[in-house]
Amino acid sequence: QVQLVESGGGLVQPGGSLRLSCATSGFALENFAIGWFRQAPGKEREGVSCISGNNAKIWYGESVKGRFTISRDDAKNTVYLQMNSLEPEDTAVYYCAASTYILSAVATGRPGLFEYWGQGTQVTVSS
Repeated sequence: QVQLVESGGGLVQPGGSLRLSCATSGFALENFAIGWFRQAPGKEREGVSCISGNNAKIWYGESVKGRFTISRDDAKNTVYLQMNSLEPEDTAVYYCAASTYILSAVATGRPGLFEYWGQGTQVTVSS
């Protein structure tokens, strides 16, 4: 059974940092693209960052480029999202997801290309 479980969310002040983790099980992580997405109240779910199985391709959304870094540790079946210089606009529920459509998923960050989803973790950036 494919499972993705996010952790690491919380409340942080503007300018602060958080590291999110996505623990996976039930599938061979190296054969999937993994993406991070977020959804704020009243807004559509948007792509934050995606990474291919061999780290050959990485995609970032425009709003997080230079601030967020995605990485993966296949030995631990875990994908990370390091978030620095956080802004109030980054407040959202963050989800990780897995896709077998590796090339197109990582090239576009489109949520519809990801078949398996976690339950999400809340990130709140506020003073």
